[in-house]
Amino acid sequence: MGDLHAIIKDLKSHATKEKAAFLPYFFKTGKGQYAEGDRFHGIVVPDQRKIAKIHTATTNKATIVQLLKSPFHEERLTALFILCNKFNLAKKNQQEKEWVDLYLKNAERVNNWDLVDNTAHIILGQWLEDKDRSILYIFAKHPPLWKNRIAVVATLHFIRKNDFHDILQLSEIMLKHPHDLMHKATGWMLREAWKRDAKMIEQFLNKFAHRMPRTMLRYAIERMPEPKRKAYLSIKFQSY
Repeated sequence: MGDLHAIIKDLKSHATKEKAAFLPYFFKTGKGQYAEGDRFHGIVVPDQRKIAKIHTATTNKATIVQLLKSPFHEERLTALFILCNKFNLAKKNQQEKEWVDLYLKNAERVNNWDLVDNTAHIILGQWLEDKDRSILYIFAKHPPLWKNRIAVVATLHFIRKNDFHDILQLSEIMLKHPHDLMHKATGWMLREAWKRDAKMIEQFLNKFAHRMPRTMLRYAIERMPEPKRKAYLSIKFQSY
């Protein structure tokens, strides 16, 4: 496990007390909050990316899994950066499935919004581009929260290919989701889709805005011209 200790040592060398004190509040780690109990060394993301790049070639699956089991947020995120690097390298030779399988097997350790947002579209989204996507709907409809978010954020890859089918289907499912982290993620994806096909997304909003959680709606319409944005915000919410 030499690589494991080397990675952790490198991470700790970039830790600061200021970040270690701030990040638990930023990521809502208090009792009853969405990231309750998550721990932080205090390391900025660019440093984690650099460390992941340095160690990608020499890190094996067992080390990635050990890092994903860590109670420290930065160790899990660095493991996921390495996993993304492994996936992209393997994709060149069409050998990426083993890294997708590793990601899915450990999906419950992808357990904060930034861990999801930095990986779901890169690994799962790319992998599913030309495949059956039923796993997205399995993830979307069942706990935990983070699998729900993986399903939605994975569609960013499709959206960038002008494929909006799944984000529209998943957005309808998420209308009833109780957590604002899903409202934010879904609204974000709708906003990204709107940039590419405003007419299609506005048709969706015209149908569902009255049932859409306000946070989801605000995120979806954020880049619209002010008059149109105000018109959507004026739609009265109707609960189910």
